[in-house]
Amino acid sequence: MKEISCKLLVIGAGPGGYVCAIRAGQLGIDTVIVEAGKPGGTCLNVGCIPSKALIHAAEEFEKVSHMAGGNSPLGISVSAPVLDLARTVAWKDGIVSRLNSGVAGLLKKARVKTVQGWATFRDGKTVEVETEIGMQVIRAETIVIATGSAPVELPSLPFGGPVISSTETLALSEVPKRLAVVGGGYIGLELGMAFAKMGAKVTVVEALPRVLAQYDAELTRPVVKRLAELGIEVMLGAKAKGLSTQGQAGKGDALLVETSDGKSAKVAADKILVTVGRKPVTEGWGLDQIDLDRAGKFIRIDDQCRTSMRGVFAIGDVTGEPMLAHRAMAQGEMVAEIVAGHKRSWDKRCIPAVCFTDPELVTAGLSPEEAKSQGEIKIGMFPFTANGRAMTRLGEDGFVRVVARADNHLVLGIQAVGQGVSELSTAFGLALEMGARLEDIAGTIHAHPTQGEGFQEAALKALGHALHI
Repeated sequence: MKEISCKLLVIGAGPGGYVCAIRAGQLGIDTVIVEAGKPGGTCLNVGCIPSKALIHAAEEFEKVSHMAGGNSPLGISVSAPVLDLARTVAWKDGIVSRLNSGVAGLLKKARVKTVQGWATFRDGKTVEVETEIGMQVIRAETIVIATGSAPVELPSLPFGGPVISSTETLALSEVPKRLAVVGGGYIGLELGMAFAKMGAKVTVVEALPRVLAQYDAELTRPVVKRLAELGIEVMLGAKAKGLSTQGQAGKGDALLVETSDGKSAKVAADKILVTVGRKPVTEGWGLDQIDLDRAGKFIRIDDQCRTSMRGVFAIGDVTGEPMLAHRAMAQGEMVAEIVAGHKRSWDKRCIPAVCFTDPELVTAGLSPEEAKSQGEIKIGMFPFTANGRAMTRLGEDGFVRVVARADNHLVLGIQAVGQGVSELSTAFGLALEMGARLEDIAGTIHAHPTQGEGFQEAALKALGHALHI
């Protein structure tokens, strides 16, 4: 049994963990990072990156399919396209592999020692790691828990066979003819819309009265419209109850559903994608050996990501919502600097969230309803139907919305829905982080023609003098 000692031990090499380790290495801290899988965690390997690759491939295939039908307003006609999903997945895997190597190279450059294996706590300063060459014991002055999250499994629909999580969905070698999606949140709709574009007959089963319930109805309306255009059936107020093998030749499996009126129904499906949320990975690494306070199922942390045990920090999905890679990265960088003796705290004034549906959604800061609870507000909204760049990209369906205080015009929140609006999230976050007022945004010259002009116009609208509507 080998033993090594270090100043900082990071458990988990996802976005939060590897950023924490890299920054610590840059600051001259003797750092070890432990990871059972490949560097990059869920986000890089089976989440953010591969899903966006698949979404992009689906968008391109749909564009060509429209051109083949002779319906393209651009005047482009092509022969009928064919999708080889196995090649698409191989392309996606190549991107992931390059990024894996990139993360590993950055860790090495920062002089971080990487240990491959599963870590288990002995106590608050010591872990055991089961590696390919035997047990490795690591003693550290400070430990950062960055174990991430995993898909939630429904008792009535355990993963296996036709029932799959997002992980298996991103590795399919062919497009299922019929795909049932359990859960109408961002993961379910992102992947459901992608497979619909690739030719699958998609049915979404959502227990709540509407899809994307974490966003306001005005913001999600263009997405709901697009679901219908793609031929996706959405069953609202419906609960998935289990799997039924129909037993008829060629019929395959069916998802048992209790509809909103209490009746039973069957949804024929070759694959059933369950996307009902994610849970923190708090089991399997000896959490019972250390006494950490919990916030529900998550590890409780303060504004510096400290847990209830001295010398133990926790970052990322394991600490709760929002479960976003960039949140974990920001926390990881901060913790590394705290360990190095810098004065830092966790400033969550603005954590932009992006939903990569069609069209895309972006939210930053407070929603109109959240802002109203704090006092009188002004709202400015600018539609992409009045934006030249959006029109030239056939992406007029959507808008930018700015929410500000009525008294001093301090911007409290910014939202957008539309084609490619994910790229506006940086401007939104920067405006909120720097305490911009409506006048700051309205007075900033925005390049023409761009969709970003909608941001300026929304601020002008809130001030009462929009120029292009």
